[in-house]
Amino acid sequence: MKKTIQLLDCTLRDGGYVNDWRFGSANIIGIFERLADAGVDIIEVGFLDDRRPFDKDRTIFPDTASADKIYGRLDRKQAMVVGMIDYGTCAIENIAPCADSCLDGIRVIFKKGKMYPAMDYCRQVKALGYQVFAQLVSITSYTDDELLELVALANDVKPYAVSMVDTYGLMEEDELLHYYKILDGNLDPDINIGFHAHNNFQLGYANAASFLKHKGTHNILVDGTIYGMGKSAGNAPIELIAMTLNQRYGGDYNIDAFLEAANESVMEFYKTSPWGYSTFFYLVAKNRCHPNYLTDYIREENLSVSLLDELLATIEPEDKKLLYDKALGKQLYEAFVSRHFCEAESVNRFLDFLGSRKVLLIGPGKNIRLQQAKVGAFIEREAPVVISVNYIPEAVTPDCVFITNPKRYHDMTTDLKKESSSGIKTLATTNVTCRNGRFDFVASRAPLLEKDESIIDNSFLMLLKYLDSIGVKEVFCAGFDGYSDKESNYSIPEMEYSFVKKEAANLNAHMKKSIAEHRKRMSITFLTYSAYDAEEDIHGAAI
Repeated sequence: MKKTIQLLDCTLRDGGYVNDWRFGSANIIGIFERLADAGVDIIEVGFLDDRRPFDKDRTIFPDTASADKIYGRLDRKQAMVVGMIDYGTCAIENIAPCADSCLDGIRVIFKKGKMYPAMDYCRQVKALGYQVFAQLVSITSYTDDELLELVALANDVKPYAVSMVDTYGLMEEDELLHYYKILDGNLDPDINIGFHAHNNFQLGYANAASFLKHKGTHNILVDGTIYGMGKSAGNAPIELIAMTLNQRYGGDYNIDAFLEAANESVMEFYKTSPWGYSTFFYLVAKNRCHPNYLTDYIREENLSVSLLDELLATIEPEDKKLLYDKALGKQLYEAFVSRHFCEAESVNRFLDFLGSRKVLLIGPGKNIRLQQAKVGAFIEREAPVVISVNYIPEAVTPDCVFITNPKRYHDMTTDLKKESSSGIKTLATTNVTCRNGRFDFVASRAPLLEKDESIIDNSFLMLLKYLDSIGVKEVFCAGFDGYSDKESNYSIPEMEYSFVKKEAANLNAHMKKSIAEHRKRMSITFLTYSAYDAEEDIHGAAI
């Protein structure tokens, strides 16, 4: 049976990823003192990193002497006080002997490829008198043999603890217990076993609870942070772990002290830079890959969430998933897009659809209703291909809908399924995923964006750019009235975006400039009144 369970708080260290470790002097002291009042067994007070200068408002220190300046005179009560070093970022010369430091212990975090030099570094830290913790970054990247290799090193060094770090929040209970059993069955009995959870699968607390209840032979310690504060999806909330320890394991932690710390010092950071479960961190955990891959792919502004998921699943070889390789990521992205979207084939089918008919673009501005007779007369006279933009108008039945926005697509899905809409084709950009089937035509989104503008995805400009790029030489437009800062910008009030009015003048100016550029290669005629085509601005509607 377990002998003891220790609760470790790492808010001042892991929470620092949220605010670049700038908690502010009052918050640093307040959090520390509240944790001591709560009865936490181990308080981790920040990083030791000799690349960073001392700052009394930050919990990242170039040496142990700097940590002493903040914590040296504080009342720790019963708590062990520790710092953390990411192996390779703090020379041993910057660590004073434990007897001359406010720190009782140092946690050394390292990836498996550095286990030999890192464990030798742990030996040097231990020789200075510290309780040393070996923190196994990304425990899920270890094979069983590699973990046993680490165990052999640890049994030689005999650190205070070896901790499993679920860096990317990938583990479920069975996997956690698998690694735990290897450590529990092979580590020297005097070495504690720790667990540090992240919350990508919303399992940080659940896994910590599973770790606590498993019957092993070693003393254990479990990490948490106040309100789960931490990088990416956040950590296991320490107030929940403490509650469980009180209820089931004979703990006597003061939960109110955690809640006071959250209210006084943590929630202000959450309001400005929230952490916690999100689609982003779920996707990277689901695909067991480094988050930088997804960051790069999102920056392309090209794929829907389901396609991003599919792309992440293609990352290989296995050892590259958690070891980020920017060049590989780019190569996989380009191959995926090329394989998934045959742009030339879609363009040819769309041009066949247009044939030799004239093209009429319909926007949701008020003049599509106010000048309906004029538009209707043009359609009756010219029989054009009618393409509406991100909606299905009531006044005109389109031949095709250009779809660039998932929310707009969501709003029109019911109308697209109606029998009266059965003949309407769809041309969608690659960031929108079709429900129950496929879009008729697909266009790569990224080349159609206005990357340097405040609104990069103006759907009217995107359609003009697409038609221009495939060689369409003439278009007619109706219902693209221009942006107003005073009146509703849409014939359908539900389509209104509040931020548009603030940008009305700039948007109108940019639209005029962009349309003028397209007019060098194609004829653009407005059938209804538009600020984009007028010398003066109007207070009308917009797209």
